[in-house]
Amino acid sequence: MSAAIDLTINEVGLARAVERARERGVIIPTFAQMRDPETIPQAARSRLAELGLWDLDPANLFRITWRNEPTPAGGGYGDVNHLILPPELTGAPCRIVVLTGKWFPTGAHKVGAAFGCLVPRLVTGQFDPTTQKAVWPSTGNYCRGGAYDSALLGCSSIAILPEGMSRERFEWLTKVAGEIIKTPGSESNVKEIFDKCHELRASGDDVVIFNQFDEFGNYLWHHEVTGPALEEVMTGLTDKPSRIRGLILATGSGGTLAAGDYLKARFPFLKIAACEASQCPTLLFNGFGEHRIEGIGDKHVPWVHNVKNTDMILAIDDEAPMQLIRLANEEAGREYLASRGVAPALVDQLDLIGISGWSNIIAAAKFAKWYELGPDDVVATVATDSMEMYGSRLEELTAERGRLTTINAAVAHERHLLGQGLDNLLELNHWDRKRIHNLKYFTWVEQQGKTFEEIQAQWHDEDYWERIPRQLPEIDRLIEAFNEQVGLLVDIG
Repeated sequence: MSAAIDLTINEVGLARAVERARERGVIIPTFAQMRDPETIPQAARSRLAELGLWDLDPANLFRITWRNEPTPAGGGYGDVNHLILPPELTGAPCRIVVLTGKWFPTGAHKVGAAFGCLVPRLVTGQFDPTTQKAVWPSTGNYCRGGAYDSALLGCSSIAILPEGMSRERFEWLTKVAGEIIKTPGSESNVKEIFDKCHELRASGDDVVIFNQFDEFGNYLWHHEVTGPALEEVMTGLTDKPSRIRGLILATGSGGTLAAGDYLKARFPFLKIAACEASQCPTLLFNGFGEHRIEGIGDKHVPWVHNVKNTDMILAIDDEAPMQLIRLANEEAGREYLASRGVAPALVDQLDLIGISGWSNIIAAAKFAKWYELGPDDVVATVATDSMEMYGSRLEELTAERGRLTTINAAVAHERHLLGQGLDNLLELNHWDRKRIHNLKYFTWVEQQGKTFEEIQAQWHDEDYWERIPRQLPEIDRLIEAFNEQVGLLVDIG
């Protein structure tokens, strides 16, 4: 049994997908081009000069990269978008690198994960955009990315997300998604999303479910695009590989953690840490509950999470990132941070970090303290989205608690960053990892139709996870062949 993305060709579906792409003027970038956009033909890049980053134009498929120029319109490419957070801000004894997702179309890197799931099926003809609907189950950003990719590629889409997610998500989806389905609950209610997918399959409608929690295209995109982006930034800060010490990420769909697999193969001292909300400590305590860290999903272990390669679990109180979005975005908080020696230029960029981004940063600070890292060490994390998605949450907090004062800001900074302790974490041994891996059985084998043989292969087959990135050359070849059949490459040179 092996992990693999099915690349079987359906000639009928492929012919229809090619025709739809021709009608819509679609050229699909390869994974290699998303990883290094300097390889994109200049004529294709020139088409972006007059486009907004979020515009529903197929040319914006070429903006699914960490290297977009940080501008809302007309940008080119440059360095990997990131922040470097110093000890004055985080309380961590080392530098924390944060890749920032705001400068992707839709303002979140999930548009890339959705691309990784959709495009292999499109270029093999397994998904027919003329007759089938693409279904995007999510707790927020992934269904937005899927709806956006679907719109660019001329596909009908259905976005599924909990009704308790932020107002901004729903407002944007009404303009882009073909249909929106709100499921009960909030961030922690992932099973309700899966149940709705079962209903859609049984409805008789011709739908294809692109479930980020079990789609290896999600794993592949982060392994091959996010991983190299992190590598470039981290190696730029030190010439000693032994100083590249950790990647700390929320579990979420499990896809972004694949970047850790990429990094660990290159930096053997690196450890991978997964974080979750302490109100719902599924990995830490086999626990359950509800929390407010939007975008990280829980109460299950994603099928695409390579648990055997995970070294630590951390749980973060959801009150901490809610306090920190106020600290970083309200006037009193920003003034306080500047008074504590945080560079004003950095303070001005803290709105690039959304709720889950702050949760990741807190976890990175705890990780650094646990391992007693020093100023020459580097750890990394990701800000999936920015405060662009959470303005309504700030309004709600202000209405509930009043405006942030200098004293409030000082307390939030000291309590949730500088004073973070070593509670609610577990350094994993072999049997801890196996305990967490075994939790997959109850969701994926009992409920979602995975086989006993494959869950065993995920643990025992040493080559299981490495087979996924080995498919990349063939997938890029299929994308190139698809573009050739569409016949538009000659028009752009």
